[in-house]
Amino acid sequence: MLLRQMVLLVGIIAGSMMTPVQAGTSERHFIGETPNSAHGVTRPTRGMTMDQVRKRFGKPIKMLPAVGKPPITRWVYGQYTVYYENQYVIHSVMHHH
Repeated sequence: MLLRQMVLLVGIIAGSMMTPVQAGTSERHFIGETPNSAHGVTRPTRGMTMDQVRKRFGKPIKMLPAVGKPPITRWVYGQYTVYYENQYVIHSVMHHH
């Protein structure tokens, strides 16, 4: 019983230590040219700033004003929409055609 609890505790600790590292590395992967959608489209990733998105992907077709608290802003591009919380990307979603 004690051995099972020790193994479980070690697993929980190891898992919690790995999560920030994995999250940090995936958020910084926006510089590459690897498409990040099933449609083969490269789009902004979580953690990018509005300035980084504008420099990398150009001016959006439409910029919708922020709503709510925290403020959520949407930028619409030809094939996807980018969602920001304050000035940071929280998600980008492909449009359905």
